[in-house]
Amino acid sequence: MMMPQIRAGLFITLEGGEGSGKSTLLSGLARIISAEGISLVQTREPGGTVLAEAVRTLALHPPDGHHWSPIAESLLMNAARASHLEELIRPSLSNGSWVLSDRFSDSTLAYQSIGGVPIDTLRMMEAATLGETRPDITLILDAPPNELVARRQSREQALDAFEARPSSFHLAVRDRFLEIAETDPKRYIVLDALKPAEHVLAQAWAAIATLADEKEKNQ
Repeated sequence: MMMPQIRAGLFITLEGGEGSGKSTLLSGLARIISAEGISLVQTREPGGTVLAEAVRTLALHPPDGHHWSPIAESLLMNAARASHLEELIRPSLSNGSWVLSDRFSDSTLAYQSIGGVPIDTLRMMEAATLGETRPDITLILDAPPNELVARRQSREQALDAFEARPSSFHLAVRDRFLEIAETDPKRYIVLDALKPAEHVLAQAWAAIATLADEKEKNQ
């Protein structure tokens, strides 16, 4: 079956390590975009649909004493993503809405490749799952993981399976995100997550607004 290729809306994804401020940035962007009178769909990964949210629970909070292997995590994330794309993202974009997602396929490339899944294997899974539906812009919130520990610890909830991993894992994830960003500097925008939230929001919106203007001129 051919993947839908109609792309009327703008697809924006937020990436970064644990505690980097994605939720804060998403809220700020949602406020600005809605104020512009643009139809907006806010979502997250894993999640966004009933099936994908069920996978989220399994992946982030497996039963006590159990854990997923990196390849199993990759399959789970892509299964959730397939549902997310089919039921929410593609229909929203086709209807002209903008989609703003807290994490997407780049998180799988970063986290599961650090776990030991070959990047080529992850790229093949990504191609099969995404088809032609790719983010228009990806904002990567970057900061040394040790600077974000306090943010993670301040949350009033138990750490999930990824947040609880050692600092060496989080350092490797940060490096991998920066490597991914280098593959397409036009799509990936790296933002300093240690800057004040208002500064990060202003930079993020400036990049999005520029892209939206370019896209409109080319239509």
